[in-house]
Amino acid sequence: MPTVSVIIPTFNRAHCIVRAAASVCRQSYSDFEIIIVDDGSDDGTCNEMFLDLPVPVRFEKLGSNYGVSKARNTGVSVSRGEWISFLDSDDAWHPEKLAMQMQWHENNPLFRISQTEEIWIRNGIRVNQPIVYKKIPGNIFEQSLRRCTITPSSVMIQKSLFLEMGGFNESLPACEDYDLWLRITSKNPVGLIDEFLITKHGGHKDQLSTTVMGLDRFRIRSILDLLNNGNLSAGQVILSRRVLAEKALVVANGYKKRGRTLEHGRYERIAKTFGPAS
Repeated sequence: MPTVSVIIPTFNRAHCIVRAAASVCRQSYSDFEIIIVDDGSDDGTCNEMFLDLPVPVRFEKLGSNYGVSKARNTGVSVSRGEWISFLDSDDAWHPEKLAMQMQWHENNPLFRISQTEEIWIRNGIRVNQPIVYKKIPGNIFEQSLRRCTITPSSVMIQKSLFLEMGGFNESLPACEDYDLWLRITSKNPVGLIDEFLITKHGGHKDQLSTTVMGLDRFRIRSILDLLNNGNLSAGQVILSRRVLAEKALVVANGYKKRGRTLEHGRYERIAKTFGPAS
């Protein structure tokens, strides 16, 4: 049985999926399996694309475009490894990624999840990350409330932890990673391998961040779910309510500017309910 299961979800990424898979095949660490989950592509993505790779690839094809959450969860459901590593189909790993991360976990056995530093490429040009996206190790629940602080392509997580946390929420069309990381970081510290071990390619038109309007709507929903589940400490509840009110006010003001009275009222009520005066 492999130690690590590498799961690559893809949808209409025939132009770059082989690059992602090849970056896994070039790993210096070899005790892994590759599972590619095609989320209903219609651009010619097929298992024959991977026949020339030096490592066998398991290819799972979904009958429709269900979304990245369903694709990742499907990959985990058929995986055999103790550890799970996700790789988005437009990203690529550096050759020492798995080796350094596995070694780190052997040296830090109490950590059940970790991530690495990353290089950002936007429209073919390397760019510096804004300081607000600086990664920190340890208990990062507060930082995770404000923005998505964990990059899926850099993650290594124990399969048992992933399953305990319920996996990705398949009802969310976006911010599904933010949602899962909130649940995880509310109970678990996150390790950080302080090395640039992945390259993220961005700027293309089909990214969810550019195709789904008002992403904070989904983050608000995630925080509400977290509060309703009742599994947070008293301090975490205070933090969650504060950030929820802040995000709801921003979304409410956005709808107000667009003249969308119904949506404005809904999010304004959330902001008032969870704001400082509540």
